[in-house]
Amino acid sequence: MSVLAVAVAIAIGTYLAFTPKNISASKSFRLADMPEEIVQQNQKAADEAEIYLAGGCFWGTEFLMRNVPGVVSVEVGYSNGPTRNPTYHDVCNNSGHAESAHVIYNPDGITLPKLLDIYYQSIDPTFVNHQGNDHGIQYRTGVYFSNPEDEEIIKKSLSNLQSSFFNPVVVECKPIKNFYRAEEEHQEYLYKNPNGYCHVSRSLIDEQAKINAAREFPNKDFSRDKTYDKPSKKVLDKLSELQRAVTQDAETEPPYKNEYNDESREGIYVDVTNGQPLFVSTDKFDSGCGWPAFSKPIDKNVLIERKDFSFGMDRVEVRAKASGSHLGHVFDDGPKDKGGLRYCINSASLRFISRDKMPEEGYSDWLDLFKH
Repeated sequence: MSVLAVAVAIAIGTYLAFTPKNISASKSFRLADMPEEIVQQNQKAADEAEIYLAGGCFWGTEFLMRNVPGVVSVEVGYSNGPTRNPTYHDVCNNSGHAESAHVIYNPDGITLPKLLDIYYQSIDPTFVNHQGNDHGIQYRTGVYFSNPEDEEIIKKSLSNLQSSFFNPVVVECKPIKNFYRAEEEHQEYLYKNPNGYCHVSRSLIDEQAKINAAREFPNKDFSRDKTYDKPSKKVLDKLSELQRAVTQDAETEPPYKNEYNDESREGIYVDVTNGQPLFVSTDKFDSGCGWPAFSKPIDKNVLIERKDFSFGMDRVEVRAKASGSHLGHVFDDGPKDKGGLRYCINSASLRFISRDKMPEEGYSDWLDLFKH
C-alpha cells in the first residue's frame, strides 16, 4: 500500500471514529420522550420568523444576536430537555436541556442562512458539550426550528459548514420540542453585567453592532449642523429593556455595575436613541457616586433641566431636548475648579464612541473637542 493510501485510510478511520458524535450531543434523550411545551415571553408577528440557537453559555449568544441587524428580539431559556420547567440549577446539574436563545427576526432584514453564518462564527461547531471555558451537556450547540420548512435550510447550511472542517460538525438540527424562558436575572445578563464572562468574541459582537448602527443611521451624518429628532418606534424597539426603562420611563440603573462608570478612554458620549453628542470624556471625572459624572455637557442648549420631587427628594432632572430621553440628574457638588456641577448620567442612556472610532462612526466634526 502506498504512503498516500495509508494516509487516506487513517483519515477515513479518524473521520468515522468521530462521526457518531454528529448524530446528537443529547442522543440519550429521544425527541418522542421530551415534553412538548413552549414557555416564552416574546411572540413573533405574522411577517416575522423565529429560530432557537444553542451556542454554549446563552449570555454570549443573546448578546451577539441582539446586535445583529434584522433581529427583532432575543430571550434566553432552556431547550429540548427531558423534563418540564427546569431551573438554572437543574440545567447546570445535567438536566439535559441546552442553554438557548430564542431569536425573532425579520426575514426581509436578514435571511436564515445569513443569521446562521453569524451564529457559526460564535462557536466551535466541532466541540461536543463544550464552548469556551464551559463544559457540560447544557453547552452543546444546536439549531432548533419551529417551522418545518427551515429544516432543509439548516441542514444545507450545516453541510456547507462541514466543508470547512476536517473533524465532524456536531451542531444539532432538530425541531424545538420545549423551551422554558430562563429566570429574569439571566435575561440581558451582559447588559446588566458588562464585565461578565462571554465566550463569544467581542470583536464579532462589535462588528455586528457597527453594521446595526449603520442601518439605523444610514446617512452617517453626525456633523455639527445635523438636526436631531425623536427616535422612531423601530429604534426604540431595539433598545434593551434597561435602556428603554431608563430613557423612556426615567428609571435608574444600578450604581457601579453599569457600562461607563469606569470608562476612561478618550471619546464622546452620545444619546443612545438618536446619536446626538451630549458629553465628552475630557469633562468626565470620578465622583465616587457609581454612575458616569461630567462637569458639563458639550452644549447645555441640547439639554432640558427641570425640578424632580420624586421619591421625596428635591433634585434637578436632566433630559435630552431633541429625543426627550431621561439622562440622569445634575447636582451642585462637582469640582469647584470645573464649575461646581456634577451631571450624574445613566450609562444606559448613552453610547460611548472612542476617539479613534469617531471618523468611521461619522463624528469627524467633533474631533475638535480634543484640541488643546
